[in-house]
Amino acid sequence: MLINLAAFVVVVAGIMSAKSIIIPFLLAAFLAIICAPPLYWLRTKGVPTFVSILLLVLVVIVLETALAGLVSSSMADFSRSLPLYQERLNGMVKNLISWAESHGIDVTEKIIMEQFDPGKLMKLAANMLNNLLSVLTNTFMIMLTFVFILLEATGFPDKLRAMAGGSGASLHEYGKIIRGVNRYLGLKVITSLVTGVIVSIGLMVIGVDFALMWGVVAFLLNFIPTIGSIIAAVPPMLLALVQLGPSGSLATAGLYLAANICIGNIIEPRIMGSGVGLSTLVIFVSMIFWGWVLGPVGMLLSVPLTMTLKIALATNDKTRHIALLLGSNTEAATELAQSDTNNHDRPESA
Repeated sequence: MLINLAAFVVVVAGIMSAKSIIIPFLLAAFLAIICAPPLYWLRTKGVPTFVSILLLVLVVIVLETALAGLVSSSMADFSRSLPLYQERLNGMVKNLISWAESHGIDVTEKIIMEQFDPGKLMKLAANMLNNLLSVLTNTFMIMLTFVFILLEATGFPDKLRAMAGGSGASLHEYGKIIRGVNRYLGLKVITSLVTGVIVSIGLMVIGVDFALMWGVVAFLLNFIPTIGSIIAAVPPMLLALVQLGPSGSLATAGLYLAANICIGNIIEPRIMGSGVGLSTLVIFVSMIFWGWVLGPVGMLLSVPLTMTLKIALATNDKTRHIALLLGSNTEAATELAQSDTNNHDRPESA
């Protein structure tokens, strides 16, 4: 056990040291998984492989350029206005403290400002957006890796068969991993896009500045489980408080709450069926772990990375118990019921 733990620490340290190379590769790999079905569809229509890949690359570059351009232009305006927003927020907090003291509530301004500084929250949001923007602008490395992965994708099943001596078992397990991750990413892109559109339109109606940028942020952070939607909601709520007062901030909070309840709690569970096959605790811990190892991109990719790891562990009898530990309670109950059935039928068959 100690040797395994030591090996795990060494691997994690290596990943953290090489994350400048690993992050573009992971983004390109998951982008290739999303684009694999359109690639195969174009090939069934008789389009040559090179032409199909070229069309997909052009589409991805156009979308990525438009997204990065929108975020960068809005981010520049937001950064210029950030000191003004911070000053207004600090002034509102001081007025609130003065009002509380005038009504006999003993509040220490220094302690309040140290524990809850809204200016720092706005600065934290700006830093997070800058980190995401730096990833989006690293187009060349991501696109180059993306192209090579797609070129290799058509021949990879044959390589797996050759490695397994002609057996289709490895190909089946490879296909299981790809299908699971592809289904999750495809559906998550659709639901995140719907969330971003709803947020953008709603903020435009309310009158909050940089509505399109906050919609893009909601789209990206919707990939982060559990706390992504909360992080996406805080900066526009504070901005609405500065611009429009408490009523505008409450309207913004209601917009995000309605969008997340509708998309995250009603639509997503229906179209994803039984979900991603991971327990809620594992999803939260994986988000923290991958965020610590790979930064914001690790948080975005935490669920597909953990899904891939779980499926890979489930294919080996020696590590199947770890996959069950990572899985949901429903999956464990199903496995237990199946085991009880087999144990009950064994004496009868004998």
